[in-house]
Amino acid sequence: MTPDEARSRFVEARVAHLATVGDDGAPHIVPITFAVEADRIYTAVDGKPKRGGPLRRFANVAANPRVSVLVDAYDEDWGRLWWARADGLASVLSTGAALEHALELLKARYPQYRSTALSGPSIVIRVDRWSGWAAG
Repeated sequence: MTPDEARSRFVEARVAHLATVGDDGAPHIVPITFAVEADRIYTAVDGKPKRGGPLRRFANVAANPRVSVLVDAYDEDWGRLWWARADGLASVLSTGAALEHALELLKARYPQYRSTALSGPSIVIRVDRWSGWAAG
C-alpha cells in the first residue's frame, strides 16, 4: 500500500487507536475519534464519563511526543483485510484558536457531538509517515 493510499483509507475510517508511551516506557493504546486536515490528525476528549483524573494519553504526549495512530478493517474474508498507520509528533492544545479549530473539525465529522459535549484539551499529531498493508 502506498503512503497516499494509506492516508486515504485512514481518512475514511470512523475510529482509530492512538498509541502513546509514557516516561515509564509503558505503551498505552486507546480508541479515539479523529479528524484529518492535511497531514495533521486531531482528537479531543468528549463528555462521556471517564475513569479517574487526567487522561494518561495527555501525560504520555508531554513525556514522549512520538505517537502512532492505527485504523484497520477486519473481514471474515481475509483477502479483504487492511490496516493504515500514521506516525508523527503529538502536542496538546489546551486553549486558543488552534483548540477551537480542532473541536470544530471534530464536530463537523461526527454528528454525535451535537448532543455529546466536546471540550478540550485536544491532541494534534503532525504526521511524518503514512504506511499500511492490504491483503488484496
